Amino acid sequence: MALTNSKPKIAIVYASATGHTERLTEMIVDASVSQGLQPEVFPVKEFDLKELLRYDIVVVGTYTWMNGEIPRQLHRLFEAIEQQSGDLVTGVFGTGDRCFATYCGAVDLFRDMLHAKTQLAATLKVEQMPSAEDRLRCDAFMNSVWRKYSQHVENLVAAKP
Repeated sequence: MALTNSKPKIAIVYASATGHTERLTEMIVDASVSQGLQPEVFPVKEFDLKELLRYDIVVVGTYTWMNGEIPRQLHRLFEAIEQQSGDLVTGVFGTGDRCFATYCGAVDLFRDMLHAKTQLAATLKVEQMPSAEDRLRCDAFMNSVWRKYSQHVENLVAAKP
């Protein structure tokens, strides 16, 4: 993590099966841009895990598979983030369907790991296709990510001798 006055490097990495999570990703990107951030956006299959350390903030978007499971294509990202040192600021969002026993279970699994291994800022769950009303929730989500990053950098600077 670079302790400079420059803007943080942000990756938004997502997987979508039905288009719901992809649409939510677009809304998260819009919320980021409206806050003056410039995220790089990747469908997970296009994200090079070797580049993970290049980012200050990683935001993960996921749908939930079967009985609350993380989609197979996100397993390698999950494992790579799990190996991080703790300086990475993260957020996780996802879509789900309340008709299943575990609503947005993949978001919960990511949340638990990110809370233990990174500086988790926020989570966001949306029922199926996001609506215009979810835009405010996306703004609040990215505002929380930005605040967590700012606090984390302030803490690092204060801890320096």
